[in-house]
Amino acid sequence: MALVVALATIISTFLGGLFAIRFKDKLHLILGFSAGAVIGVALFDLLPESINLTSNTHDLNFIMLLIAIGFIFYLLVDRLFSLHANEEKLHTEENCENSSHSGKFGAFTLAVHSFLDGFGIGLAFKISPAIGWTVAVAVLTHGFSDGINTVNMILKNKGGQKQALKWLIIDALAPALGVLSTLFFAISESTLGLILAVFTGLFLYLGASDLIPESHHHHPTIWTTVMTILGIVVLYSVIHFAT
Repeated sequence: MALVVALATIISTFLGGLFAIRFKDKLHLILGFSAGAVIGVALFDLLPESINLTSNTHDLNFIMLLIAIGFIFYLLVDRLFSLHANEEKLHTEENCENSSHSGKFGAFTLAVHSFLDGFGIGLAFKISPAIGWTVAVAVLTHGFSDGINTVNMILKNKGGQKQALKWLIIDALAPALGVLSTLFFAISESTLGLILAVFTGLFLYLGASDLIPESHHHHPTIWTTVMTILGIVVLYSVIHFAT
């Protein structure tokens, strides 16, 4: 049954990515929504799940520290990429293509998150079918958003549609690989919770410091702000009613 759910996540994520490619002329609005969606996933999905999985083994202060580490790690990586790109621009008249490295890293982060989604589905079904379906519904509902976010990370960093499609395929396959991996090995719930805490920090930085500012470039802030708030509300509603 978990494999059927994994297939459904592939379809859901892929459709979300195709939606972003099709409407790339409205990218600033989609980026605004994506920013809210990423922040919503961090606050309403990853963080509560991390606290729940580690409640018996680690205190809340340690979880908060891991979130900060995740945030700082992405901050440092982003600054390194940005400095490299700006340095290249000093020597060329055209924009440096190395800015796409940041987009690839962001897409990679989302793909790893999707892998952990699938991993979580596999573990949940091992515990009980009821828990498995609860996790599966939550993953399916924000899988569409994951596809949008992955494509946006590439397009906004000067990547082309071909590159965006490649990363979309990787992100769409990731949850299925996560489910399959649980057939061969397993990790403790507390360890998975610690990993999710780090990804909470990564996603908070990705949404607040990358997607939100980018969505406002050369566009009025009113509608992009509305879309960001809408993204947060939609993800909260989806996760709240799914669980």
